[in-house]
Amino acid sequence: MAQRHRYDQIVAIGSKIGTAAMKADNRLTMSLYRRTKGRIGGTVVGGDTPVLLLTTTGRKTGVHRTRHLGYYRDGTRFVLCGSNGGSDATPAWTLNLRSDPTATIEVGAETMAVTASEAVGEEYEWLWKAFTTANPSYLRYLVKTQRKLPLVVLEPTG
Repeated sequence: MAQRHRYDQIVAIGSKIGTAAMKADNRLTMSLYRRTKGRIGGTVVGGDTPVLLLTTTGRKTGVHRTRHLGYYRDGTRFVLCGSNGGSDATPAWTLNLRSDPTATIEVGAETMAVTASEAVGEEYEWLWKAFTTANPSYLRYLVKTQRKLPLVVLEPTG
């Protein structure tokens, strides 16, 4: 029994280290994206999916949170998928936008205010097909989760 407890402690420590490393990598990626106006970090590694920086307001804390996310461009709109890597948990940025749909995005050198809404019905079906045709790697998340992956549409407000 003592060995199992020790194993659980090691796994917990490894998880904390992995989380800390991932957060540091995210900060570095966003810093490089901003400094190079998207030339570095402007696409998903190993693919052609373009990346933007999304800043939302935390629904619980009120703190501004920024995430780098792949997107699909639909005319003047930007479409994001709340995949969370295929996790069964909805990503915090999606929950934040449900609470407060105003946000800011950085696309390359351009920064703009946006308003978010979730695609539903026929719009969802059409956008899902367009999004996954442009970014087929997102299809793999469907087999990892039981939830319907939300598509969030960002409309520039300015």
